Amino acid sequence: MNYSRLFIPTLREVPADAVIASHRLMFRAGLLRKLANGLFAYLPLGLRSFRKIEQIVRDEMNAIGALELKPSVVVPAELWKESGRWDSMGESMLRVKNRLNNDFVVSPTAEEVFTTIVRDELSSYRQLPAALYQINTKFRDEIRPRYGVMRGREFTMKDAYSWHTDDESLDDTYQAMGRAYRKIFKRCGLSVIPVKADSGAMGGSGSEEFMVESDVGDNTLILCKSCEYAANVEKASCAPDFTAFTSIEAAKAAAANTPAFEKTDTPNVKTIDELCSFLNMKPQKFIKTLIYRAINVELDLSSAPGCAKLERRKQSQDASQVKGGQAVYPEAFFAVAIRGDLDVNEVKLAAVLKASEVSLASDADVTRLTNAPVGFAGPIGLTGLPLIIEQTVTGMNGAVTGALEKDTHFKNAAYGRDFEAWMIEDVRTVTAGDKCPLCGGELYTKMGNELGHIFKLGYKYTRSMNVTYLDENGKSQMPIMGCYGIGLDRTLASVIEEHHDDAGIIWPVSVAPFHVIIVPIKYDGAVKEAAEKLAAGLNAAGIEVLLDDRNERPGVKFNDADLTGIPYRVVIGDKGLSASTPQIEVKRRGGKESYMIDLDKAASELTEKIKEELKQFI
Repeated sequence: MNYSRLFIPTLREVPADAVIASHRLMFRAGLLRKLANGLFAYLPLGLRSFRKIEQIVRDEMNAIGALELKPSVVVPAELWKESGRWDSMGESMLRVKNRLNNDFVVSPTAEEVFTTIVRDELSSYRQLPAALYQINTKFRDEIRPRYGVMRGREFTMKDAYSWHTDDESLDDTYQAMGRAYRKIFKRCGLSVIPVKADSGAMGGSGSEEFMVESDVGDNTLILCKSCEYAANVEKASCAPDFTAFTSIEAAKAAAANTPAFEKTDTPNVKTIDELCSFLNMKPQKFIKTLIYRAINVELDLSSAPGCAKLERRKQSQDASQVKGGQAVYPEAFFAVAIRGDLDVNEVKLAAVLKASEVSLASDADVTRLTNAPVGFAGPIGLTGLPLIIEQTVTGMNGAVTGALEKDTHFKNAAYGRDFEAWMIEDVRTVTAGDKCPLCGGELYTKMGNELGHIFKLGYKYTRSMNVTYLDENGKSQMPIMGCYGIGLDRTLASVIEEHHDDAGIIWPVSVAPFHVIIVPIKYDGAVKEAAEKLAAGLNAAGIEVLLDDRNERPGVKFNDADLTGIPYRVVIGDKGLSASTPQIEVKRRGGKESYMIDLDKAASELTEKIKEELKQFI
């Protein structure tokens, strides 16, 4: 391909809104242009690299037996109403109407579409397991799109879904997808960090994210200095730094020597910091109790302590919706008790409650539900609210906690003797310095961006959308489901984030738009003839070549070659050609030194080098 015939509008100036390397370089190198906030057009050079990433993804999906489909991007709203996500997805989902006033969705994700396709065709267990995927456009109306294609409104994803007769079959595909993801990112030249993750709005029993380190990452990663433990902070756990009691009897026995709890006056003292100062005690000796409001809770709360009182207060504790036989409570309130120096991880809490959203209750709700001002809630004597105790609290004796009365706290509170839990769960936020749950080593944090995510969805969508098949006994069963996504735009941007310098991009050869750029010092005479002959030889060997035939100064050509990041730069000039044995200059992008090779051996030597390098990405 001749440079003059390829549309590569490079820029010398950095776009004002480009704050990360990939955003700056994709614009400067002529890979991308902005159409509107969060909407971009790939130009020819960028699209070539995008297509290579797309093909790598397709290769590895096909290799594990997944089959590609191409659904529409605009889908009927009925499918989303059926799954229950028409309302829960919120304003990020673009809803449109056609000329008949029918509702449609510009797909932000594809669970509903694929589940519908399988539901309409699935009849027998003999058709399972099945794995289908798409590489397709999506749209999410981000509030603040930023960082170029790293967080745009329209983007391309690979979505795969699988259906199975049992957990073992699901796990087989889940593990195969995980191996395929590792291979995909390796072939793209990326260093990824697989981490345990929360399934979030997707639902399901387990998930793993594939992260790349980034100073502007959206995710906090918790990593161990001594072993391979890695998790998103939303999912991370840590080794206990307390004595936990596995039974209420053990907790009561441990509290036997603790003095009875008693009230103490704490005028105008509400926060943990204020208590520490007022009572001259460390925050580890306090139990703080927080009131949370949960939305769309998929737990059976009929026997939860406190439900009757909530019903009398006319809260939405009675299920008013049912999904696939599972009650859904539109709104419910819960109390969470946790050690004073720790924070509640609301993502973990939402997962425990099987809720679409949790948030701290309003001051008015706290006062109404606890009969006490904000800052004085506590687990002793708390009625009318199901109490979730963070694991740390089970080992606390002689603790200080709110007394459900203004300006008053209890001393010597003890779990088991003075209060019990509806649920005991790990809902703490893990931080740097905590101990690894696997080896006890010290945990630390990094910021990261998610490129891929695999989920065990369970029955969330097959249940809500009524997907069934007949088993070997002719009995109707519901398949269990998995979901596996990769963001292609983010992957491309992340390659640039990891592989660049001050001069421009340094493409891994596997995803470079071209393998070689030939730069004639002056494109005429013997130089032109040698450049075209070398290009033809490389092309014949399967090497992708960009021939810079522009009438530009050598410095301009060299700068553009560095900016666009093509792996091998070949310079041809009169001086090299006039030697007794004609030679050309070769430089590996990112390398410090160039070297000379004989012109008549150049095609074969470069072909061998590039093909050897490509083998590292297979």
